[in-house]
Amino acid sequence: MKLEVINSYFKEFNRFVYEADGLEFWFARDLQNLLGYSKWNNFLNVIEKAKTACFNSDVKVEDHFADTVRVIKMPNGGNKETNDMFLTRYACYLIAQNGDSGKEPIAFAMSYFALQTRKQELLEKRMVELERLQVREKLSYSEKMLSGLIFERGADSQGFAIIKSRGDQALFGGYNTSDMKKRLGVPNKRSLADFLPTITIKAKDFANEITIFNLKKDISAKSMDGISLDNEQNNRDVRKLLLHKGINPENLPAEEDVKKLQRKLKSDDKLMVKNTRKLKSK
Repeated sequence: MKLEVINSYFKEFNRFVYEADGLEFWFARDLQNLLGYSKWNNFLNVIEKAKTACFNSDVKVEDHFADTVRVIKMPNGGNKETNDMFLTRYACYLIAQNGDSGKEPIAFAMSYFALQTRKQELLEKRMVELERLQVREKLSYSEKMLSGLIFERGADSQGFAIIKSRGDQALFGGYNTSDMKKRLGVPNKRSLADFLPTITIKAKDFANEITIFNLKKDISAKSMDGISLDNEQNNRDVRKLLLHKGINPENLPAEEDVKKLQRKLKSDDKLMVKNTRKLKSK
């Protein structure tokens, strides 16, 4: 997610926050629009799931979801009473967690409401970390798809590993998977992709998707050499695009271990629940 998009969402979500007795809250109708839900009934279904998650976390639902009636202005100049709901930051976070993760505003909201601070730099950092996790999961999926198609054509796990390493060699300018692990200090038993920056993970995934597309398009069985050559060429083409933009993938430094990053984000979420319970007991 681009920085200007994050800034735009940040300002928009801040517009609709209210405060009473030192506590922040949002109206459900406002949140519905912020998260991109056009129908109130559909959004109510998400709220019910969030309430269930709240209950399962041993947190009182009524402390975070409170029904209310709100007066809204009509286009003709009149007023209308409509059912609404007060939502705490924790309630909004649970709603985002149970919403459609494919919606960009919801991906933003999960981090926005998870943070106990509203410092924008921390929010931006978390968004970058979440994006890297999501991209890594996408790469895992495309690798499984590619390996499945290759296995259907008679290869074994060793054959797939060779094809994958040759693809890396094309992407990283002559460095194969083993070479790149040594270059970046990645443990032998760990996946190289767990330590790559987001842009490189996306590059590997894009090359995979092209190879998958070509394999599906050509229903007739290809030789392993033919598949490998096609995959190498796709990685080479992606490399050319990166180089054209001034990005040399083999020279980019390693980033934080994805598994460590996952544990850290989960820990942040647990801390949020703990702090919410402390706030409730005061």
